[in-house]
This record gives sequence, structure tokens and C-alpha cells, in this order.
Amino acid sequence: MSQLNFTHLLAQTVTELSDDASLKGLFHEHQDGDPLPSGKVLHEIIELCRAILFPGFYGKSTVNHHTIAYHIGVNIERLYGLLTEQILAGLCFDAKQTDCRNCEANREKAIELAGQFIGRLPSLRQILATDVEAAYNGDPAAESYGEIISCYPIIKALSNYRIAHELLVLGVPLIPRIITEMAHSETGIDIHPAARIGHHFTIDHGTGVVIGATCIIGNHVKLYQGVTLGAKSFPLDENGHPIKGIPRHPILEDHVIVYSNATILGRITVGEGATVGGNIWVTEDVPAGARLVQKKYK
Repeated sequence: MSQLNFTHLLAQTVTELSDDASLKGLFHEHQDGDPLPSGKVLHEIIELCRAILFPGFYGKSTVNHHTIAYHIGVNIERLYGLLTEQILAGLCFDAKQTDCRNCEANREKAIELAGQFIGRLPSLRQILATDVEAAYNGDPAAESYGEIISCYPIIKALSNYRIAHELLVLGVPLIPRIITEMAHSETGIDIHPAARIGHHFTIDHGTGVVIGATCIIGNHVKLYQGVTLGAKSFPLDENGHPIKGIPRHPILEDHVIVYSNATILGRITVGEGATVGGNIWVTEDVPAGARLVQKKYK
């Protein structure tokens, strides 16, 4: 290809890629003071939260009882500043989608929401402590809580999920989903931030687990790798569009165990104390205390 033809090709390609029709729905037009949330900054926010929630295991390893208040104070101060700006970016993004902008009101709201989230960190630590306990008690190979916190992917995934869930409950747009997708990439565990999960929750191994947005999971529930708590095909409206905002994922009551690669679909209930065996497709309610396993064929 000659230089002239190559230059023409480049110009034509740029024109096609810049065309409004080509960009529809795929282009976020940047304006000064109106950025998208930053993945890099959100990663730092998660690291700060983990250092606050699990001091010594994340962040500075030199922390001790004499310096812990100082380290937590420094981390919370930085977290507050970074989180305020990221919440503001999320609010501005959401406002742009609804064409309802009020930058000053959004900044005041971001400051308020960041403060409310930080006020929830003690309760977040309390429930994550129950998750660490559940992982330790559920794995004979685990030798200490420290090993669980340092090594097990479920604690990383649940840290992100519980942080994201609190932000979602507070009404923060976009950011919660980014945070749980960060954990998905890091651990292979995909938990939607809107799912509701009780205390003492754990996933053994973890890889390939999917927990949908309208799932409700009780207390002392244990999943194994490859479990899907998903939805059936979406119902459509009169225009052929998926109907959103309806409960479509399973409910798992307290003390349920679901073994590897089980697929549980739709708004069904797995009753308290039930056990779902591996490699099973479940689309109907499971009674409390039931033991659902594959049939053996001769």
C-alpha cells in the first residue's frame, strides 16, 4: 500500500470511528470537573478499606497496638477525600444519564454519603469477622484466621461486595458495580452488589461462583466453587424489552449448603438447612432440611 493510500485509509477510519451514529451509547463526553469514576482510585479506596478493616494484613504491616489509632486515622482521612471525589464522579455520571445536573448539590451529597459510609465501617468489620470465622470453621485445611484473611479469595471478594453493597444502599450510582467487578477480576467470584447476604457466609475455593442481583442469602450459608445463583430467561414487555427490577434470583435460607457446579435458577427458595449436591440443575423450591443429590443410574 502506498503512503498516499495509507494516509487516505487512516483519515477514512478516523472519520467513521468519530461518526455520531457509530458512537451512539458508547461515548462518554468529558467535561471539565465531570469525570468518570477512576478504576485506579477505586482500587486505592478498596486497599484503604481493607487496611482499615484488617489492619496489619493489608496496608502497613508495621502497625501495632501503639500505632493502630494513628494508622487508621490517616487511612480514614485519605479514604474520605478519595471516596468523596469518586462518589461525586458517580453522581455526575448518573445525572448526565438522566439529564438532571446540579453540580453544587451533587458535591454536598457526595460529602454526606462519604461520611455516612465511613460511619458504617465498624459494622462492616463486625460482619466480615463472621465471614472469616465461617471460612475458618468450614475448611479443615485452614490453620488460622490470619491465613484466611491473607490467602482466601472469598475474603477479598466479600470485602469488595460488602463495601459495594453499603454504597449501593446509600444510593451511590455506578461505583458499587465497578467495585464488585474488580473483585470478580481478582478472584473469579462474581457477586452483584445488590444481592443481600447474611452473616457467617463463605465460599470454598470460590472460582466461578455467580450470585445475581436479587438473590437473598441467609445466615451460615456455604457455597462451593462453580455455583450459579442465577435467573431464567427474562420476561419481555410489549415492546420486546427485558422487564427489569423484578425479583428473579433464588432465596437461600439459613444454614444452606450448595456444592460445586450446582445451578439454581429463578425466584425459588432453598429452605433452611437444605443441602444441594454438586452438578445439579435446580428450578423448583427445595424444602427445608432436604438433601438434593443426583440420581444413580445402573
